[in-house]
Amino acid sequence: MAGFTYTTLKAAILAYTETDSNVLTTTIVDQFIENAEFRIFYDVPIDAYRYTSEGNLAVDDNTINVPGLGTKGNTGTMFVRGLKVFNSTSASTGPGEWLIKKDQTYLTEYVDRETGPSGGQTAQDVTGFPKYYAMFGGATGTSSTTSGGLYVAPTPDANYMFRVYYDMVPKSLTTTATTYISQYFPQGLLYATLVEAYGFLKGPMDMLTLYENKYKQEVQKFAGVQIGRRRRDDYTDGTVRIPRQFTVTLIGEKNYGNCISITKFIQD
Repeated sequence: MAGFTYTTLKAAILAYTETDSNVLTTTIVDQFIENAEFRIFYDVPIDAYRYTSEGNLAVDDNTINVPGLGTKGNTGTMFVRGLKVFNSTSASTGPGEWLIKKDQTYLTEYVDRETGPSGGQTAQDVTGFPKYYAMFGGATGTSSTTSGGLYVAPTPDANYMFRVYYDMVPKSLTTTATTYISQYFPQGLLYATLVEAYGFLKGPMDMLTLYENKYKQEVQKFAGVQIGRRRRDDYTDGTVRIPRQFTVTLIGEKNYGNCISITKFIQD
């Protein structure tokens, strides 16, 4: 089906629930849509929302702010996929290293090693090129300073450039005319909003179950498309492979006068 705009989706919700704007006000419908969008974000990792954000780690600076509001048009970070650090202040020079994700307690113990005799230990910060990272927490909002952080170890001993790979929280359909989900996953978005609507209206359980099942079916199809895109492309899988015939001549171990001609087919 054709994709939804905010106006057409709102009209569809009212039509499917057989209500009007006096019952389902704009504020209520907007909440349905936002709840449905977040459900989809959590159910299906969407390639269109994968982004990167770059910055520089200074000497003795072991924290990185998670990309926040306004970064490449998003409203926050859904989750971090990976962190890469470069042995320079420019991604175009120097080798890049993927950091290994660990728990924050592991990193705390790693950099805060104790030295000296028992009872008189002194904390010692481990410095060098970062090798590990962990989610630092502290997410209290959506700005670049309140969206949480990443903690790296060892603590940088020089200036290094980093690149964060993450899935962003895109703008909601309630704030823009169309979105990727409203255009490429319209049925799933519709059914997810109807589940919200029938739950709110205390509607018939069989209708709520119907739309819940329809939503799950759409998710399976949509997830299959997303996974398929990651596993193959035209370059590696789209070329038609034509069998090529060739002849191999085998020479016997003892009787070199006996030769065997074998015809086989191989794939290029």
